[in-house]
Amino acid sequence: MRNLLNKKLKNEKGLTLIELLAVIVILAIIALIAIPAIGNIISNSKSKAILSDATTIVAGAKTAIADGACTASGTTATCTADQLKDYVEGLKVAMNDGATTGDQVVKSGDTYTITYAPLSTLNEKYTKILTKAQDGKESTTAIKTASNKAIAKAMGGE
Repeated sequence: MRNLLNKKLKNEKGLTLIELLAVIVILAIIALIAIPAIGNIISNSKSKAILSDATTIVAGAKTAIADGACTASGTTATCTADQLKDYVEGLKVAMNDGATTGDQVVKSGDTYTITYAPLSTLNEKYTKILTKAQDGKESTTAIKTASNKAIAKAMGGE
C-alpha cells in the first residue's frame, strides 16, 4: 500500500519554471494595459463631476436671478458664491480653500458664464473642449471660467 502511494506521488508533476514565467509575463501584460485605462476612467470621472457641479451652480444661478437674489444691471446679472449658497444645496460653491471671492456666475443675455476654481483641475481633454468653445482655438491652459454652452458641449450635449 505504501509503495502504491509513493508511486502516485512521484507521478504527480508541478508547474515548471517556464510555465510559471509564462503566467507572470501574461499577468504583467494585462496589468500594463489595465492600469492606464483605469487611470483615464478615474480622471474622466473627476472632470465630469466638476462639469456637473458647474452645471448645477449655473442652474442655481438661474433660480437666484429669477428670485432677484443676485446683483442685476440691465441685461447683466452677477451672482456671487455667497448669494448662491442658498440655491445650490449640497455643493460647496466656493471650493478654492473656502474663499468665496472669485467664484461667481454672470448672466449676459442668454449666456451664463461661471467662474469656478475647480475648472482649472479638469483633465486636458475637457480643458481643450472648454477653451475651444470659448475662443475657437484649442488650448491646454488651465481655466477657471466657462460659459454654460461650453460646459454643455464638454458634457456631450450642445
